[in-house]
Amino acid sequence: ASVAEGHADAAGGEANPAGRIRGRVGEELIGAVGGMRKQPDHTFRVDPSGRIDVVLTQDQLPNPNGLCFSPDFSHLYVISTGRQSGAGGHDGDLAVHEFDLHRQELPLSNPRLFTNMRFEGVQMIPDGLKADIYGNLWCGVSGPLGLCGVFIFNPEGHLIGRIRLPHGVSNLTFGGPKRDWLFMCAGGALYSLQVNTQGAGPA
Repeated sequence: ASVAEGHADAAGGEANPAGRIRGRVGEELIGAVGGMRKQPDHTFRVDPSGRIDVVLTQDQLPNPNGLCFSPDFSHLYVISTGRQSGAGGHDGDLAVHEFDLHRQELPLSNPRLFTNMRFEGVQMIPDGLKADIYGNLWCGVSGPLGLCGVFIFNPEGHLIGRIRLPHGVSNLTFGGPKRDWLFMCAGGALYSLQVNTQGAGPA
């Protein structure tokens, strides 16, 4: 993990090869959360019994970040982000990838690019991802001022709408009693907007 998230990698580790980061700072928490060695950023599934399985390895999808399911749980969408500061490993492609999930069981199949996240010739940086009841994907996006905010894609991966904000959006979610409010974390601000749809979720 980076210094900002989790514990620093031990000296000589992938994210701390020169040992400059003091991995023992905060060590009283080590063991309660994480350990002293950076774990590969795979995509995991936690079984209801508590068992943890790797669903996608770093080689299959580098640097996974935001993810969500389609409303019927037949598709999984995962964002591949760029390499994190201070970390080794793989470079992601800053795109959203789609996988089929049959009967909500593993393994995933039919990997494909959902969207490359390029807009007006600029590579945007996707982060949080949520689906609405129609299967549209709402994606928090960072990039140049005037382009960043939230991008909305239909289930075929076509951009159908944008919410422009003065900051890049990291995470977002639908909320409110009817799940028709979109909450967007952007820089040091939290924005909300009532929308003409609802977030996908249990009935």
